[in-house]
Amino acid sequence: MEPENFPDELIDALIGVQRLVRRRLRPQIAPQLRGAEVELLRLVVTRPGIGISDAAKELYLAGNSVSTLVNQLSGQGYLIRETDPADRRAARLMPTPAAEARLAEWRKRRAELVRGGLSRLDDTDREALHTAIPALRRLADTLHEEAEQT
Repeated sequence: MEPENFPDELIDALIGVQRLVRRRLRPQIAPQLRGAEVELLRLVVTRPGIGISDAAKELYLAGNSVSTLVNQLSGQGYLIRETDPADRRAARLMPTPAAEARLAEWRKRRAELVRGGLSRLDDTDREALHTAIPALRRLADTLHEEAEQT
């Protein structure tokens, strides 16, 4: 049986790693993008042509919030809003080459940073983290499914 505080310890550890990675990478890549902007860019690069309402559902944001992010990222040259040929009132979001390059650079620097941190851990800790990846993905899927049911 797991300790009562296990969920809190797990999420605190995950958030702590994410926060430190973000803070360490932020000064290296300009202009600065907020977390929601990066999440939207990552989604659009992964699913080019996604609509605003689908992006809002995927990111658990209000449609008008995603529209605001789209306007900001379009103004910075990272997103293109195309009219959906199937529904002229809807927009499809496409990444620009600048967005793809920015995310590729961010992923490269993130991997270097984490690789460096992992290299300072012992083999047992590295193996424990590697072994936990599938379980963490299943946890994310479970939380995603629960959110869609509500």
